[in-house]
Amino acid sequence: MAASISLSLSPASTTRSSPAAARLGAAFRSNSRSFCGLRREVLPLRSVGSAASRRMIVELARHRAATIVAAATNNGKPAKFDYDLIIIGAGVGGHGAALHAVEKGLKTAIIEGDIIGGTCVNRGCVPSKALLAVSGRMREFQDEHHLKALGLQVASPGYDRQSVADHANNLASKIRSNLTNSLKSLGVDILTGFGTIVGAQKVKYGKVGFPDTEVTAENIIIATGSVPFVPKGIEIDGKTVFTSDHALKLEWVPDWIAIVGSGYIGLEFSDVYTALGSEVTFVEALDQLMPGFDPEIAKLAQRILINPRKIDYHTGVFAKKITPAKDGKPVLIELIDAKTKEPTDTLEVDAAMIATGRAPFTKELGLENVNVATVRGFVPVDEHMQVTDADGNLVPHLYCIGDANGKLMLAHAASAQGISVVEQICGNDNVLNHLSIPAACFTHPEISMVGLTEPQAREKAENGGFPISVAKTSFKANTKALAENEGEGLAKLIYRPDTGEILGVHIIGLHAADLIHEASNAIALGTRLQDIKFAVHAHPTLSEVLDELFKSAKVNSGVLPSVNEPVAV
Repeated sequence: MAASISLSLSPASTTRSSPAAARLGAAFRSNSRSFCGLRREVLPLRSVGSAASRRMIVELARHRAATIVAAATNNGKPAKFDYDLIIIGAGVGGHGAALHAVEKGLKTAIIEGDIIGGTCVNRGCVPSKALLAVSGRMREFQDEHHLKALGLQVASPGYDRQSVADHANNLASKIRSNLTNSLKSLGVDILTGFGTIVGAQKVKYGKVGFPDTEVTAENIIIATGSVPFVPKGIEIDGKTVFTSDHALKLEWVPDWIAIVGSGYIGLEFSDVYTALGSEVTFVEALDQLMPGFDPEIAKLAQRILINPRKIDYHTGVFAKKITPAKDGKPVLIELIDAKTKEPTDTLEVDAAMIATGRAPFTKELGLENVNVATVRGFVPVDEHMQVTDADGNLVPHLYCIGDANGKLMLAHAASAQGISVVEQICGNDNVLNHLSIPAACFTHPEISMVGLTEPQAREKAENGGFPISVAKTSFKANTKALAENEGEGLAKLIYRPDTGEILGVHIIGLHAADLIHEASNAIALGTRLQDIKFAVHAHPTLSEVLDELFKSAKVNSGVLPSVNEPVAV
């Protein structure tokens, strides 16, 4: 009896050499096609009748299919990498890159020497939001005037410190577990240990005291994040002088705490500590508080978030030396003038929190093995996040995202960069517009921003020879904000009247962190004001603050609705 052989490339009969190989195999399966090279090999054996012979033919066909698929997807060469992509660091950036890589069919591994989630989930934005949720409730309960206006009566509010700390810790644990499970469920290999680059497309990882394991990948992404930056002269004991890493544990609530730095981190923790009963003193090196914010928004924020609360401040000074409390003595902070370096004052406080920014975590990564030199600790990259070496040349197949490259030190920026890199790896040109990435400070009320500040926009306009205009709208005109008795707030738009291009949007007010995304998406998509003013917003909602803002902009007559391509920065 003649044996009729039908070739089917099932998952068991093919070996995975690359994403393209998997897709090629899938194409064969879905279309039930016989691979031409196999038919020539198999057809002459149709007359073989024994069962053993038929099994041998089928196995031969399967082996030949796997070989051809692998060769076809690697320019005729056998597969030579353990993975398509290895990511060093499992923070928000690494996690976002890994998930997108799996979606694109890449065999992916992620190396983590600490715990999944990185700074954001474990020591940053996630647990801090739990503390800020508590501070927000406390402020509502403590504001008798606000409650009375709503017809509410609340007995003297209080809190249990350990329960508040547990809330933050439990939230971090839950999100960490969710991230870990999502990686495992999608087939991402989690390699435990500290990752080091040992050569081109080669990484080793391992735990202290154990042998290292070496793996290879066609592409590597560095996503190692950052750590709190502590200036010289400051002694950290983790109890009375500490960083945000320690503060999030909320082991105690000091009566008087100095916060060194008035950026996002310092401002958020001032919100937490004052709501829980602490007095706060800011120590800021620059001449004004909140130096990274649009000046007009910072001025309003000071009036709302600083002046009415138990907060004082010293600006234009450095904390030259900070000594932890010991032997019954308080924390000592020696201040010097930021310009003259002359001593100005000495503070005695119960605690000091260092919120002077963050430094890239890039030491001992083995970058010297691929001729890469960091710049102030940051890994140099081009617009595609591809690493450049000490000679200014691109390092093939090596990328760096997130805080480690210093382009924009935000968790969601790291994730966006990771997704952009994966697109590049898959052959899709993708350049992230960093001016479209929003930022938020989760105080009460919140502050958010995207794009340029007014001084930055004016400088750009002067250099570029084009006009800019500013439009503003108040939360006091918004029905929903008034219903909540939360009319304090402002939205500000900076734009080009000659083209309708949105250059920047800044908001302080109720749910500002949620409202900013309409503006950030408009910038990302290149949507002009003459287009977005026709968008419809539900009434009554806070989103109408942005609706009124966009409608109030005066675009020159004759400028037609059009959508420009977003500009990469």
